[in-house]
Amino acid sequence: MRRPLLRSNAFVRAAKRRVRKDPRAAEDIRAALESLAGDAFHPQLHTHKLTGKLRGSWACSASYDLRIVFKFVEHEGKESILLESVGTHEEVY
Repeated sequence: MRRPLLRSNAFVRAAKRRVRKDPRAAEDIRAALESLAGDAFHPQLHTHKLTGKLRGSWACSASYDLRIVFKFVEHEGKESILLESVGTHEEVY
C-alpha cells in the first residue's frame, strides 16, 4: 500500500539546509522517501518508534547518519506519512 507523503514546513527547511551542506544528501533523501512511501517498514530503512520528547513519531535511515522523522496520520481518509524533520542523528534526536 503506497502512502502519500505530507511535507511539514520544518521538514522542507531541514531538507534544504541538509542539501546545502551536503548536495549528495539529496539523492539519499529522495531514495529513502520513495521507499518510505512504498513500504515504511522496508528493512533497508531501519524504521523504528521513537521515545521521550519524540514519542508518537517514527524514524528511518536515509543513509549511514541521515535520519527522517515522521508520523503516521490520516489525511483525506487515507493513511499518510507526515514528514517532520530530516538531519543527522544528533540533529533530529
